[in-house]
Amino acid sequence: MRLHRLEVTAFGPFAGTEEIDFDALSDAGLFLIQGQTGAGKTSVLDAVCFALYGQVPGARNAAKGLRSDHAAAGSAPRVVLEVTIRGRRLRVSRSPAWDRPKLRGSGTTQEKAKVLLEEFEHGGWAGLSTRLDEAGDQIGQLLGMTAAQFCQVAMLPQGEFASFLRAGAEERRKVLERLFAAEVYTQVEKWLADRRAATGRDAAALRAAAESIADRVAETTGAPPPRTAVSVPGPVPRPRRGEPVEPDPEPFDDVEALPAWAAELAGQHQAVRDSAEELLGRVAGEVDAARAAYDEGRALAEANRRHADALRRREILQESAAERSRLTARLDAAARADRVLPVIRNLTDRTHHAKSAHDRAGVARSRVGALVGPSAAEDVLAKAERARRDDIAALDGKRAAAARLTEVTAEHHRLAEELERLEPEEARAAAAVDELPAMVEEQRSAYEAARLAAAARPGAKAAVDDARRRFGLAQRRDQVLAKLGRAEDEQRAAVDAAQAARDRFQGLRQARLDGMAATLADDLRPGEPCAVCGSTEHPRPAAAPGGEIGEEDEAAAEKDYEQAQARREDASAAVESLRAERDATLEDVGETGAGELAAELADAERALAAAGAAAAEAERLEAALHRAERELEQARERRGELVQALTANRVRAGELADEQDRLRAELAAARGDDPSLEARMRRLRGEADALAEAVRALQDADRAAGELSAARAEARAASANEGFRDPDDAAAAALDDEDQAVLRDQVRRFDDEEAAIRSALDDPAVKAAAGAPAPGLPGLEAAVELAESAREAVGTAAAQARRRCDRLAELRAELAAAVRAWRPAAERHRVAERLAGLASGKSAANRLGMSLSAYVLAARLEQVVAAANERLDRMSAGRYALKHTTDKSAGDRTRGAGGLGLLVIDGWTGRHRDPVTLSGGESFITSLALALGLADVVTAEAGGTEINTLFVDEGFGTLDEETLDEVMDVLDGLRDGGRAVGVVSHVAELRTRIPAQLRVTKARAGSTAAVVV
Repeated sequence: MRLHRLEVTAFGPFAGTEEIDFDALSDAGLFLIQGQTGAGKTSVLDAVCFALYGQVPGARNAAKGLRSDHAAAGSAPRVVLEVTIRGRRLRVSRSPAWDRPKLRGSGTTQEKAKVLLEEFEHGGWAGLSTRLDEAGDQIGQLLGMTAAQFCQVAMLPQGEFASFLRAGAEERRKVLERLFAAEVYTQVEKWLADRRAATGRDAAALRAAAESIADRVAETTGAPPPRTAVSVPGPVPRPRRGEPVEPDPEPFDDVEALPAWAAELAGQHQAVRDSAEELLGRVAGEVDAARAAYDEGRALAEANRRHADALRRREILQESAAERSRLTARLDAAARADRVLPVIRNLTDRTHHAKSAHDRAGVARSRVGALVGPSAAEDVLAKAERARRDDIAALDGKRAAAARLTEVTAEHHRLAEELERLEPEEARAAAAVDELPAMVEEQRSAYEAARLAAAARPGAKAAVDDARRRFGLAQRRDQVLAKLGRAEDEQRAAVDAAQAARDRFQGLRQARLDGMAATLADDLRPGEPCAVCGSTEHPRPAAAPGGEIGEEDEAAAEKDYEQAQARREDASAAVESLRAERDATLEDVGETGAGELAAELADAERALAAAGAAAAEAERLEAALHRAERELEQARERRGELVQALTANRVRAGELADEQDRLRAELAAARGDDPSLEARMRRLRGEADALAEAVRALQDADRAAGELSAARAEARAASANEGFRDPDDAAAAALDDEDQAVLRDQVRRFDDEEAAIRSALDDPAVKAAAGAPAPGLPGLEAAVELAESAREAVGTAAAQARRRCDRLAELRAELAAAVRAWRPAAERHRVAERLAGLASGKSAANRLGMSLSAYVLAARLEQVVAAANERLDRMSAGRYALKHTTDKSAGDRTRGAGGLGLLVIDGWTGRHRDPVTLSGGESFITSLALALGLADVVTAEAGGTEINTLFVDEGFGTLDEETLDEVMDVLDGLRDGGRAVGVVSHVAELRTRIPAQLRVTKARAGSTAAVVV
């Protein structure tokens, strides 16, 4: 990672816009960031970290508000950083959340945090992301570090490492856990501890369940309750100090012995049950014999009682003979009166009807007395009724005016309600017309920002196309290389085959030539000239070969050679073609691996997707802008409609009010003194109805009087015919059906009693018991009660024994199941307890007393110490070296705190020193070496990302001149490989040692920054 340019606006102490050219500073290799205390030197580092990760280092990140207090009210805070990471030139523009003044009215509104991540390619900047999380993820993946790791590696905070050097194991552990991924080991420790607690709770719960069942067994049998011995260690630990402790229970061997103990109790209670069942059988026989004797005596006593009762009832019946005769005569008179009762009832009805008609006539006359006089005749009443009916008909013509008044009133009321509804709506429409323009402008600003972000889409598309083309060429290059290897093998085989065919062909030709010479040699004769050369001497005549070779053999060999040569030429041509294609692809994509190009293609596709998302967002915001503009136009139109409707409403309301006054005057004249027209009509209608009712009542009274006279004559004649003096005498003799039924029941009871007495006295058992002695029932009853008491006692004991045995069988099954469930839980807890103790360092089996996470971090600390000592040896002139120790640091009292100790070896004295004994300067160089070593280890842990721009923050004021020289030499060594080192300090001597400087100047209006090279 190399920084190029940093631009800060309204950030930290910088009120305006400050631009820092890190390329100019990096060219010098070592540069100084200097300025007065509080000028903003550290704020430059904060701006770098904020641009990359959206947060500032250390405790400063907890403070809210990164915006400069010196900046103008509407100035937005912003940090722009150009940086190269893994060969990619990036530009990060980031703004923190801040409160800006409202565009309308007073007060402030919060602006959200924003980010824009861009990459320089194809001669321009292409947008990668505008999302906070996505931009942070991309930068984090490229750097391979978290924010905490980056701050520790790239900014070397000396104050923190001095504290780290002197810290105890727990504080040192927290720092290392933040930098190295040791959370998984801490989680393993926690999981094992939780597992130990969970298995302990499970085992304790299952043990308690078994003991609870044993308690229920003891409660059922009445035996003493068992308890596990307190001195016997179980799988569940004893209560901790301070927790409530149960009283020591009675000793018991173990949970395993509970089933045998329950079986023994079950056998004892089964024997008790058998004895109780046998005794119950004997007592039941004694109860049956006593009850039979008692039943016999009770039957004899009952027969004696029935005989005496029958004699007594017969005497009573003889005394009631006169009453029986009187009841019979009364029933006869009632029967005769029943035949006269219908006529008497008719007389009574006519009497009541005549009286009622006379009363109704009087009431009706009294009601109309005020209208026509109290003694008006029937024709006067009828005339008054007709007059009122005529008035009603005349008033009915005024109903139309009343109905119109009702309509006018209702419409006037509706207009008033409409006015009440429209006025607030018009006010809301006016408010919307005032507020919507600002919303439209806000939507337009958001749309413009999204449109600018989407503008990177063509560049991203071109990058994807180029990356896809190069990736395809790389794949084709790899395919061509594979084919070329096979083609070269085939070429070599073809060359060998062609050479072998040529050799065979030449061999056959030579052999045929040799055969021809042997044939000529056979014709040679000594002294005779040769047919070829003419010589007469033949010193070495050719000998015949092994076989004769013909012309056909030579021709076939020649043909094989030509075919092999053709295959050789084809193979050579194929190799040359593939080599040409290979050279073409290598010229285009070089030797870059297809995997690397695939990663570049994936990155380009992600960038294109991000640009596409920005384009989609721009489309969405454009639609939202159009909707907001339509809403504004609709609000303006609606307001105009509402104003027009309100005007029409008010005009119509005035017209209706005039018509309402006219109709009310007309109806007031028609109703007279009555409250309304309908009230007047109701009054006249009521008076007419009352007069008609009075006429009908007088007619009904006259008719009822005539009917009453006829009913009286009929009643007298009927009474005389049945032997009564008059109708009143007949009415007195009459009885209703219920009274007659009562009398008939009384006569029937006399008859039934007489028959029952005769039946009782004629019973053979009663006759036999009349002469027998009375039985002794109390003694017999006492014998039965005694026998039943004995049987009940024995039955209760037997039932209780059965219930106990049945309950014991159920509890024994539950107890056996509970003990079986407890065994594996106890074993799991023993295993979990041992592993948790080992992982936490609190077990005796852990000889180092180190927790698992501390053990892992101790290995990292060893690497850090090794890397730190390479620089500490040089800075201390070979005197000091750091040593990692597994012993606890001073002051560490907790178990498992070992493994993260640090000691300083003094080469001059040969003694080991605690870091707290170092002086200020010694602490500085030691902590600086430790910081540089940790930076190397963290960089390697993060994937080896090269950090080409480092910052060392403060601490140089504690060094003497010689030590400062050594430290500066070490810092100069950091520049190897093209790295740039920035020293943050206000020490005056460094200004002369380091010519390349970033000078930060503070003033009342805010700080400024200037690069001096």
